[in-house]
Amino acid sequence: MSSEATAVWKECLRVIGQHVNEQSFSTWFTPVNPVRLDGSTLTIQVPSQFFYEWLEDNYVDVLKLAIKTVMGSNGKLEYAVVVDKGNSQNQPYVVSFPQGNNTTARKKVKEQQKVGSNNHNSPFDFTSLDEHTTLQSNLNPNYSFNSFIEGDCNRLARSAGFAVANKPGITSFNPLMVYGTVGLGKTHLVQAIGNEIKNTLEDKFVLYVSSEKFVNQFMDSVTEGNIKSFTNFYMQVDVLIIDDIQFFAGKGRTQEMFFHIFNHLHQNKKQIVMTSDCPPKDLNGLEERLLSRFKWGLTADLQMPDFETRVAIIKKKSQSEGIFIPEDVIEYLAHTVDTNIRELEGVLISLIAHASLSRVEIDLGLAKTIMKNIVKDIETEVGIDFIQKTCADFFGIKLEDLKAKTRKKEIVTARQVSMYFCKEFTNHSLKSIGYHFGGRDHSTVIHAVQTVNDMIETDASFKNSISDLRKKFKMRSY
Repeated sequence: MSSEATAVWKECLRVIGQHVNEQSFSTWFTPVNPVRLDGSTLTIQVPSQFFYEWLEDNYVDVLKLAIKTVMGSNGKLEYAVVVDKGNSQNQPYVVSFPQGNNTTARKKVKEQQKVGSNNHNSPFDFTSLDEHTTLQSNLNPNYSFNSFIEGDCNRLARSAGFAVANKPGITSFNPLMVYGTVGLGKTHLVQAIGNEIKNTLEDKFVLYVSSEKFVNQFMDSVTEGNIKSFTNFYMQVDVLIIDDIQFFAGKGRTQEMFFHIFNHLHQNKKQIVMTSDCPPKDLNGLEERLLSRFKWGLTADLQMPDFETRVAIIKKKSQSEGIFIPEDVIEYLAHTVDTNIRELEGVLISLIAHASLSRVEIDLGLAKTIMKNIVKDIETEVGIDFIQKTCADFFGIKLEDLKAKTRKKEIVTARQVSMYFCKEFTNHSLKSIGYHFGGRDHSTVIHAVQTVNDMIETDASFKNSISDLRKKFKMRSY
């Protein structure tokens, strides 16, 4: 590396920095090394063929401007492309060619790569794969559309996913973005799409990868100088499924790379499927140009499963396990665990395991015992059972009266107060709370809460009673 070449390239970088953003400058120009200055020709060394192609395809104008500004109209730029990094015994193998001869250069590099050079082995390098090589899709075969229970909470996402699985890259659902909080089945659905495509379109290469793994792979390829192999691998995927895209936040170089991979796949009618924990508009730390592309296709959300869907999930799971679960137990579980599917399945697995190991029948009593050990707010914090018992004792009535149909004033008041505190101290839905009070609907709970609030405003004695009860519940929750 000559001092003259270094000085010229430093001035070129100053010009380039005025025309590209900081992230692009760091990614595509910082790794470039000036090699020599021969008259009016500056030779710069780039790490790979891919790196060279990227500069020529995306930054050729700014490079020409920099050379002209620093070296005058006669200035020329020549690339030295590293074909083989070499090792402790062998120097890197470099192919040189002038700027602006992209097609010839690509051909020349590929020819040199086939000559007995020490090509690096990369898990992303397709050049070493033959027709008999099995490409790993990283899909779980247990995730299928048959095992994905459809309900109002996920119907749009499931229908769109099924359409994509039948015609990947052809529908207007490209990309398909599925979002929702944890435990709602995002990974299940997108892997079901991948498995369906693999089973029906065997010539398609489907790849499922978490965004965290994508980031780690990319950073490894940068460190090892294997960006070309990394990019070649992803650009030859037919169906790319990226899980938890929000993990890209704040990772500018990764976003830059994914942006160009995304464009390549989309332009070639390859299918892209992504998941995130929120809709694109709420994804912080991602570049606007990337977010705009996420909105090109369809964004579908997965919501909390409703009661009917939870019942269907329990029945499907018990059938697959060959276990009979009584209807009253199914309803109890569906009403009590109304947070997400993952927790519901965890409770169900624990129930089945306990019944099997203890050799007892599954009944409501066993289900409640299991729930006390699993669902946090039933035993260790303020739960519906504790609230009901405390309110019954406070108002001097029987616990079963709270769940009965009686309309006696003192019982109605105690019931309404119980519902009021269930709404305040538990995470149960209104429908779930109503279920635990004799199968009443959510409107009854809404009415109870409003009635108690009104009485607090108008009745000082009642307000004091509510304050005393609240102290009991707060002490329990500490």
